[in-house]
Amino acid sequence: MKTCSEYRKIARNALENNIFSNSWLFLLLVLVLECAVISIASIIPVIGSLIVLGPVAIGVCSYSLQVIRNTDKKNKFDTLIDGFRGNVVTNILVGVLTTLFVCLWSLLLVIPGIIKAISYSQAHYIALEHPEYQAIDCITESRKMMNGHKWEYFCLQLSFIGWMIVGMFCLFIGVLWVYAYIQAANAAFYEDVKKAK
Repeated sequence: MKTCSEYRKIARNALENNIFSNSWLFLLLVLVLECAVISIASIIPVIGSLIVLGPVAIGVCSYSLQVIRNTDKKNKFDTLIDGFRGNVVTNILVGVLTTLFVCLWSLLLVIPGIIKAISYSQAHYIALEHPEYQAIDCITESRKMMNGHKWEYFCLQLSFIGWMIVGMFCLFIGVLWVYAYIQAANAAFYEDVKKAK
């Protein structure tokens, strides 16, 4: 496994080391669209946003992987609907179940909720790459994949705190650029942890 700085470097290289590059701006736009879809779906209280959460997250994972893998699809928005292709019910359930399980674990205290959120962090990537899996299989596979790698993932997320603070000074608009950076780094982490399994 790589260090946090190496994952950030991979992400920056994939995003062309320029916050105004096409790759970075496209990923930023993808994340804005994700927020918009979830906000529109939340018109139907709770259920609406839960239904779209899984497929939309899978679409973002798909796009982030395209950026990291530097494929010719990285500037095409059709990857955004990858979560609404194939086994849509499973994709919805991955989003619903991971949210539900994290909430239930969080009732015990904050720490167990954080640990479980990290354990389930790869479930959307797994659902994307294994459409034959059931939702619970994606979650179980994510737990197995993250065994021995939770601390590394936690440190990776923590390594962006400084960037988030800087983003907040830019009237919170800068946070969107940082979030795109985080998504790219998370995709690089997934590529690595998948091989380490």
